[in-house]
Amino acid sequence: MRLRQTKLSALSVVEVQTITDERGAFSRWFCMRELAGIFGRREIVQINHSRTSRIGAVRGLHFQYPPAAEMKCVRCIRGRVCDMAVDLRQGSPTFLRWHAEELSPDNGRMMVIPEGFAHGFQVLEEESELFYLHTAFYTPEAEGGVRFNDPAVGIDWPLAVTDVSGRDRSHPLLDENFAGMQV
Repeated sequence: MRLRQTKLSALSVVEVQTITDERGAFSRWFCMRELAGIFGRREIVQINHSRTSRIGAVRGLHFQYPPAAEMKCVRCIRGRVCDMAVDLRQGSPTFLRWHAEELSPDNGRMMVIPEGFAHGFQVLEEESELFYLHTAFYTPEAEGGVRFNDPAVGIDWPLAVTDVSGRDRSHPLLDENFAGMQV
């Protein structure tokens, strides 16, 4: 595993080495020992899976407020997505900046999204599937979101946005009073 820091402080990408031979391929997707510098004392408490059918569809941008804030590790296991993280941490030097990373089974990348970031993705290939590791349980009353087209963030999605859920369209726009989250 190779850890790559992004331009957003605390946001990382894990790249794995795939070993291939005549039988197929092997790669280590997660190793707490190798990722201890990122995880600290956090533990994985929930694993989720999503499948999104249509190219251009966007899911997110989701997060949980403290004390239910969570770190997410996101890997694409089928298809291809543009995975997106937005820094919502109060006082962060990269506050309201975003980072996009293409995830696919072929490139073997996993985005590690810390507490205080919103997360979403856009589907680049039909029937794309994501596998998520979470360090906090889903807590509906702590749920928050940033609208996919919020001008305060200004995400440049790679494709025209073709499909967004009603819930994700209804997230309020950020205004000058949004100071971020304390995590």
